[in-house]
Amino acid sequence: MASQTAMLLLPLFSLSLFAMASAGNLNRDLQITWGDGRAKILNGGELLTLSLDKASGSGFQSTHEYLFGKIDMQIKLVPGNSAGTVTAYYLSSQGPTHDEIDFEFLGNLSGDPYTLHTNVFTQGKGNREMQFKLWFDPTLDFHGYSVLWTSQHIVFMVDGTPIREFKNLESRGVPFPRSQAMRIYSSLWNADDWATRGGLIKTDWSHAPFTASYRNFNADACVSVAGKSSCTAGKLAGGAVSWMDYRMDLESQKRMEWVQRNQMIYNYCADLKRFPQGLPPECALA
Repeated sequence: MASQTAMLLLPLFSLSLFAMASAGNLNRDLQITWGDGRAKILNGGELLTLSLDKASGSGFQSTHEYLFGKIDMQIKLVPGNSAGTVTAYYLSSQGPTHDEIDFEFLGNLSGDPYTLHTNVFTQGKGNREMQFKLWFDPTLDFHGYSVLWTSQHIVFMVDGTPIREFKNLESRGVPFPRSQAMRIYSSLWNADDWATRGGLIKTDWSHAPFTASYRNFNADACVSVAGKSSCTAGKLAGGAVSWMDYRMDLESQKRMEWVQRNQMIYNYCADLKRFPQGLPPECALA
């Protein structure tokens, strides 16, 4: 795995499009959905925390549903020995043929890197996992995790750096999430049957409660209400929407390739044992 120093030597990615917007009010934008008091919105709506103990985890969801947009959140992950825990942050529709775009942070033993697990579900089917080791300690400070979702592609970003792109290849027979509105969800929960080293490392409850923190949520996105979108002809109420036409330039492509070459630890498109009848079609087309 490449060092943090090597990452810093890369040319700085232009953050003009992906810079964190001013913080929204979490009391307005997010709703705590479960946890029996383990989730809290603090500081007048500037900070949200999720906690996990042996009895229960906790979670929240967005007030609105969205159909395309750029979704930003800054997260500080569970510090110390977080083995067995999963901090999930994702977009999802509902029903058996749901669509979903996943960030999942798999806990670790103290001193080991977190694993960032990503996945894309279309029409109820996932199995498109890519996993990465982050090039920084995500427990020491807040870092930005963003999803850019348009009718053309989905781009996963960490601190403004693209790490993965899932393109719309419907013309080649690959389903793409573009018709179901999705809500944002997050949860902190115990998954020690699989999360850390395939379930070999169990949760050490002497370190509980485990806590993850969230701030600066922003959805520059098309709000969907009763099947109707707030976006018309590429515009929101505030004017033109630049993210709708975003394409990765050469600099962005190079940074994504660097991350995938140096930080990626699993790619479903390279797992021939898992797909003995042939890799999924997007693997050859993307």
